[in-house]
Order: sequence, then structure tokens, then C-alpha cells
Amino acid sequence: MQCDSFGDIWLIDIMFIGGSGLYKLENLGQIEEVNIPTPFGETSDPIIIGSIDDLKVGFMPRHGKNHSLLPSEIPYRANIFAIKALGADNIVSISAVGSLRENISPLDVVIPDQLIDRTSSVSRGNTFFGNGVVAHVSFADPYCPNLRALIRRCCQNIDANFHFGGDLVVIEGPQFSSRSESNLYRSWGADIIGMTALPEAKLAREAEICYATVAMVTDYDCWRPEQEGVSADLVVDNLKNNNLISKSLIKLICENINITEVACNCDKSLEKALMGEIDMENESVRKIHPIIEKYIQ
Repeated sequence: MQCDSFGDIWLIDIMFIGGSGLYKLENLGQIEEVNIPTPFGETSDPIIIGSIDDLKVGFMPRHGKNHSLLPSEIPYRANIFAIKALGADNIVSISAVGSLRENISPLDVVIPDQLIDRTSSVSRGNTFFGNGVVAHVSFADPYCPNLRALIRRCCQNIDANFHFGGDLVVIEGPQFSSRSESNLYRSWGADIIGMTALPEAKLAREAEICYATVAMVTDYDCWRPEQEGVSADLVVDNLKNNNLISKSLIKLICENINITEVACNCDKSLEKALMGEIDMENESVRKIHPIIEKYIQ
């Protein structure tokens, strides 16, 4: 495909990360599959680059195209680093979630605004920093307000029941919650539950990329006493219906990505976060150079 590049790096406008059930993007023109080398290993899968109208679009299945990666096995740092290298300013995550509220039904769409971290596996790698490079980014509002507003506007133009706002609790998995855990999360005020939004959202913030989640509800988790617990079969069945909604949303998001309703500061996340002097002789600095290069004198 013909696309802008710097050296061997392609530049794209927006990246979609597909969750369970979404392993490819339809309606992509001029498709090319690329492998982006990263200091954090290989990405979940080669990144698909193509175009929708005049927009340069990237796509990657978070679990791999054959769904071969557990939530704790996903190479989150490699994925976000590669997306940063591709020049994407925006990431839209499509994720399957369970509902913790009666009014949020299977097949609904949620545009969450908050996250609760219940992950525990060190293998996830929740920061690009360390080993002599220190940064503390603000994460009070985990999602980009501009992208969230865009997704809301797109949801208003399709036949989908959606909820603007909500707390997403992220658990380690791969097991689903116990009933006691599910009710605990409800008592905390959580609205939906998933396994992959973290550390993905944290790493996107460190990389100064706008990030938002389109949460596709597949089940009621297991908090309803009159209902059987969630199962993989149930999730997969509802994902097939959710995919029709997600495909319509993706097309609308691409058509409207350049319309801004709300200002954001995602591209300045590190401006007041870096601590101490940055030593260019430090191997850790060189390792994450694409992330901090604009702050290096």
C-alpha cells in the first residue's frame, strides 16, 4: 500500500484494538500486514494497516487472530509501543465486558469513564518507565474526553442502546468472578467488568495517545442469584450480535474522527510527569526514546 512513512515506519491516523470476537476489520482498503519491532518483544499479532475513505487506519486483535493469548499473556507494552511508533494519535479499544447493573443489558454498549484495577500479574507490565527513568502520569480520568464524546455521537446515530459513562473493573482472569466478588464490585459502584483495559489504558496515557473503550456487553457476570454464571459459550454467542454494532461504530468513528467537541491534553501527559534528569547514556532512556523524545533537550 502507499502510505506516509519515516524510514520503515508507517504513519496512521487511528488504531483499533479488537477484543474477544473481533479479529479483523472489514471495509479496509489497500491492506498491508506489518510487524513493528519493539524493545518489549512481539506484538499480539502483526498490525493490519489500511484505509477507510482517506483515513489511514490500523487494526490489531488483542488476543491474536486465533485468540491464543490469555489476558495476562497479552504483550501490552509491545502493542502500545508499536502503535506509538506508527504515529497513531488515537486508540479505540473494542472490548467484551460483563454487566454489573440491571439496567445495563447484554448487547448494550457502554462508554466507560473510570477504571478500577484488580489485576495482579507482573507479566502484564504496567509502565514503560523504571530502571533509572521515573515518571508519574495523571490517571484521574483514564479515558480521553474527546474520543468518548466522538463515540457517544456515533452511538446516537446507530440502532444501539448505549450508556455514556460507567466504572469498569478490570480483573486478572482468565477465570470469571465468583458470586461474592461480583457482588463486591457492585458494592464499590462498578458498572461493568472485563480483563484487558489495564494496563492498556495506563500505557496509552504514558505514550501520550488518546484512548477510549467501546465496551460491548455480553452477559450479567454472575451476581444475579436466579441466573447461571457467565460462560465462554454465552459470551461468544452474544459477541456475534455485538460485532454487527461494533462494525457500524467503527465506520462512523472513522468518518468523524477529525470533528472535535471536547479538548483534551492526552498529548501532554508526560509534560509534568517526568522526574529527575534524563540521561541519554542510560539504556532505559534509549529503549523508550519514541515515547519521551520530545522532552529530551
